[in-house]
Parts: sequence; structure tokens; C-alpha cells
Amino acid sequence: MELIRNSLGESLAVLQQFIGNEANIMAIKRSGDIMLTALGQGGRIISFGNGGSMSDAMHFAEELTGRFRDDRPAISALSISDPTHITCVANDYGFDAIFSRFLEANGREGDVVLAISTSGNSKNVILACEVAKAKGMKIVALTGKTGGKVSALADVEIRVPHLGYSDRIQELHIKIIHILIEYIEKGLAKGNGVRG
Repeated sequence: MELIRNSLGESLAVLQQFIGNEANIMAIKRSGDIMLTALGQGGRIISFGNGGSMSDAMHFAEELTGRFRDDRPAISALSISDPTHITCVANDYGFDAIFSRFLEANGREGDVVLAISTSGNSKNVILACEVAKAKGMKIVALTGKTGGKVSALADVEIRVPHLGYSDRIQELHIKIIHILIEYIEKGLAKGNGVRG
């Protein structure tokens, strides 16, 4: 019982700390606006991350191409999660290249990447952000802890400044992802963008 209450209490404390900083709310809004602008100009959103962050990246993309809350046209989004791509590139070029190689092939100026890393220091996420920046893509980063090296590469960083275990950061990341999806749905419904 104590473990359960402590876990829920810690999660709530991380959420309250995040909500208490207005800059975090504005960063989510700016991220949503960047995504809406890209979609309105025919761009796509490409998401990626490792482990649980890959699951979050996949969840983000499928809610856009599928359905979140409202019936509406499919929204152009994909996650870098194809196991054949990942194992091919990891085998031939190393694990650090799995995301950057995909963006070299498929990223276009006008697209947005959603880079997810609880530490902000995952080498393959950093390299992918460098490729995205070189190609003229916008970068929204979901990070944690101190933001890591990804922080300096992002056009907008949404950071959960929790220095403990990553699961608390991931819990807030999925809340932020759901908010971004809802923001995009509502924005497109109001005519703030068009299907990519």
C-alpha cells in the first residue's frame, strides 16, 4: 500500500511542478503551432525515440493517422519504428544511425520531427536532430532531467526537469503527447491547417 501511495504521490508532484511553470505551457503551445503550420503547408510529423520513448513516438503517430477524439481526415504522421529498417541500419552502420539514416532518406524541409529522449543525450536522437536541422526540418524535443545535448538542437524543447527515474518523465511525456494531438485536432478543425 505504501509503495502504491508513494508512487502516485511522486507522479503527482512531478506533474504539479511542471504545471507550475508557465514556460512549459507556452512550449507546448509553440510546439502545437509549429506542427499545425507544417501540416497546413503539406508537411509531416516524424517521431522517434528509444524504448518506452519509441512506444510514445508510435502512439503519437497512430493517433494522428488514425483517430484520437474526433472523426476527421487522417493527419500525416509516422514514427521511425520499422524493425527491418532499424535492424538493417544498426547492422550496417551502427545503432546510432537508426533514426538519422531514416531522415536522410525521407525527411523533407517543412516536416517536423518529434524527438523523444528522457535524458536528452541518446546518441541516435542527437544525430537525427542534426540531420533534421541540416535539412531545414523543425525540431520539437520532449526531454527530461537537464535536457541534455538535444536541448540545444531543438526549435522548441518541452522538458520534464525530474532528476529521478525516467518513468516519471515518461508519464508526463504521454500527457504532453495527448495534449499535442488534441491541439492539432482542434486546430485543424478550426481551419488553422490542412491535412498533410
